[in-house]
Amino acid sequence: MANRTVKEAKNIHGTNPQYLIEKIIRSRIYDSKYWKEQCFALTAELLVDKAMELRYIGGVYGGNIKPTQFLCLTLKMLQIQPEKDIVVEFIKNEEFKYVRALGAFYLRLTGSSLDCYKYLEPLYIDNRKLRRQNRLGHFEIVYMDEFIDELLRSDRVCDIILPRLQKRAVLEENNELEPKVSPLDEDLDEDVISDEEPPATEQEVKQSSRKSRKERSKSLSSSPERREAAGTSQNRSRDYNDGDYQRDRDRRERERNRDRDYDRRDRDRYEERDRDREKDRRRDDYDRRDDYDRRDDYDRRDDYDRRDDYDRRERNRHDRDRDRRDRRY
Repeated sequence: MANRTVKEAKNIHGTNPQYLIEKIIRSRIYDSKYWKEQCFALTAELLVDKAMELRYIGGVYGGNIKPTQFLCLTLKMLQIQPEKDIVVEFIKNEEFKYVRALGAFYLRLTGSSLDCYKYLEPLYIDNRKLRRQNRLGHFEIVYMDEFIDELLRSDRVCDIILPRLQKRAVLEENNELEPKVSPLDEDLDEDVISDEEPPATEQEVKQSSRKSRKERSKSLSSSPERREAAGTSQNRSRDYNDGDYQRDRDRRERERNRDRDYDRRDRDRYEERDRDREKDRRRDDYDRRDDYDRRDDYDRRDDYDRRDDYDRRERNRHDRDRDRRDRRY
């Protein structure tokens, strides 16, 4: 019951939404501990809290194909099928980058080609870092725009085969999609316009210098109130710029500390796992040593029993021979 798709869910691409993930990976997700403990009875509202706790993206890892938390929440979204507005809010979320990555991945699996281009292409300007776990279980750094480009161009992302995406040129020919405009084109156009401007003549240079001298003299002869107002406006703009710079620096520092805490937490987890393995290995060594000593005791006891039996038989034989000799004489 816990692994069934909700009754109100609609078929996506002509099939059950959960069937978009391969059966082997889907069965591994059902057997995982995170799915049984954290994803049980999740609703669309509770799933937002779980998505905010994500710290990396990825598919499956390890020799026994363990699913990541990112993949488990993706399957849960396919199971409960949240509304499109919720998915769009996931994508537009700028505070939690892994929530945005989860929404983009779910939309790529379930959305139409028009929706994928409409909602995912604006994310090309997001250049924040993401931590991704590869098949070996190691973490690597990718950027959000790289992840979005993989969703729109690759056939397989996070070990999941993506549905076929219609070409953008076809949608543009059918007037269903506007031509793509890159943010870099505006910068290039401004550079071209600045290069095409004709050079100023000597007369224009003299007039501009004359105007600048007049303006400078006017500013020097201006009233103290005007100078004070100008000074306060400059200070206000300087304070505003300093405030923006301070906020950006604090935000970068928080992200750096958060990544450092994640790395320290992972390192502590790996060290604890190594210590547990070392304890298990020592316990196995002790068990093998006990088994060896126990077998030695058993063998030694058997030797003693055999020796006692042999001595008993020899005594009996000697007693019989002595009795036989006594009766003869």
